[in-house]
Amino acid sequence: MTTDADAILIIAADTITKLPSEADGAVILSGSHGGRYPGYLTAKAGARAAILNDAGLGKDEAGIGSLPYLEALGIAAATVSHLSCRIGDTADMRARGRISHANAPARAAGVMAGMACLDAAALLRHVPHSRATPPTLGEARGQIAVPSGRRRIVLLDSASLITAEDAGQIVVTGSHGGLVGGVPAMALRTDGFAGIFHDAGIGIDDAGTTRLPALDQRGIAAFTVSAASARIGDAASVFHDGVISRVNETARAIGARPGLRAAEILLAWAQER
Repeated sequence: MTTDADAILIIAADTITKLPSEADGAVILSGSHGGRYPGYLTAKAGARAAILNDAGLGKDEAGIGSLPYLEALGIAAATVSHLSCRIGDTADMRARGRISHANAPARAAGVMAGMACLDAAALLRHVPHSRATPPTLGEARGQIAVPSGRRRIVLLDSASLITAEDAGQIVVTGSHGGLVGGVPAMALRTDGFAGIFHDAGIGIDDAGTTRLPALDQRGIAAFTVSAASARIGDAASVFHDGVISRVNETARAIGARPGLRAAEILLAWAQER
């Protein structure tokens, strides 16, 4: 039995953490970074294929970690260049996105670097639907112990893991620093003392840092760490390895500066009275 490729849905999702049931068998266009966990969510949703953002590749090429992960499951995947469209913004991805990397199943379908995102998505409608049951790949939620600290340092591999209990704390995420869908309210889902993100290579229109001014409006200190210094999707790497790349004015007023190590500043903030 053959499948009419024109009937295959192409679903746009500014974040891969929120996919509809229709994602099963569809081609997903997501503004999320192309790291390993978004790859896991792609497979878990039963998607036929996915296109994500390469997040500047960064340390250990974590920004395209989903490609080999999905290739091992027989699922086609590609990324668009962070220099071609805004991360977290599928409307811009559809309008300006250009393919930067593709795994073997995607290349076999004709997807190649430089191709327009929508052209690649049309080709991916023709790939076989490989149903895989991926081993559980949970995102970590942890904490840095700060003896006699006033605030907790919470480590979240994804900003989607933020809860009401994180209010007033230092929230270190592995997520990119771009506004999801350009919505300021999505910058941080609780009023933390600080929000820390990965700059995803900064990218076109400085998209990887657009949460920072939005958090200034709420009086929340925020900064990004450089893609070259830390692995995207890995909050522990952001904390331990991260070097600050951009800061908002609230963070600058309490000592954060580009070039400083994230851990040094965050430990100081945790202990300040």
